[in-house]
Amino acid sequence: MEKINGYTKEEAQSLVKYVCEGKGQGKTLTRIFEEYAKNSGRAKGSVRNYYYALLKSTDNEEVKAILSGTELKAEDIRPFTDEETDKILKAILKEKSKGISVRRAVLNLAEGDDKLMLRYQNKYRNVMAKEPERIERLMREAGYTVTDAGRKAIEDKINNLYDELNNSLKEENKRLSAVIKKLTDENFLLRLQVKNLQS
Repeated sequence: MEKINGYTKEEAQSLVKYVCEGKGQGKTLTRIFEEYAKNSGRAKGSVRNYYYALLKSTDNEEVKAILSGTELKAEDIRPFTDEETDKILKAILKEKSKGISVRRAVLNLAEGDDKLMLRYQNKYRNVMAKEPERIERLMREAGYTVTDAGRKAIEDKINNLYDELNNSLKEENKRLSAVIKKLTDENFLLRLQVKNLQS
């Protein structure tokens, strides 16, 4: 099996087993990803992305074998329409106007559904980063004043999101570099052992 996001076949089997056991204990996928990330040293987002990439690799025979008998499957996610997006954003902005954080707002909107909460949060962040004018328009429509301070807050939020993403990527790169170095060292030692056995 080709690596997906840097995972080996053994890691794929380990993650699938971990997810099955976690679901059997009634844990949410969000919690399972958090725990697996903590135990494996990988980023939570990396674990989540790999899991869904694995589930979508249905044409790969090794992946089929790993998933066989687990009943794990990727659900088709229907994208939000423009109307749904505006409705979600307005609801989040309404909560934010009360001083509630975006995270708490999306948690309230999703009514405890972790997957939906993540979708709402990602949609909000994407629009904040790519279409800040849409946020301003919805704020005006909802009767919230878009002041210079408000614009500055939006810009600061976007900058913070970029910084968080950048820092996360740097940490993942550091971790991957350490893994590569470790594997290179192990490879060198194995070659040395083979050479010693042959001589």
